Amino acid sequence: MNDKVNERMCVVCRNMYNKNKLLRIAKIKDSVIIDENYISGGRGLYICSIDCFRKATENKKMNRALKFFINDSLFEKAEEILNGKR
Repeated sequence: MNDKVNERMCVVCRNMYNKNKLLRIAKIKDSVIIDENYISGGRGLYICSIDCFRKATENKKMNRALKFFINDSLFEKAEEILNGKR
């Protein structure tokens, strides 16, 4: 029997969490989206909290992880989601 838990690593703090507790940001072709349903393909990253999100925006860790420039409107939307989740 396989009791595998869907855990993912936060790109900032490097701790493992259940996938459903994290915010996923994904790069699909030439755009970056917030993947609230965890079903979009493409390169993605996970953020665990508003604190890690702010650290990632300060040092541009998300831009490097996705190999793409993320605009400010996506940052604002992600921050709203994380504030609502926590």
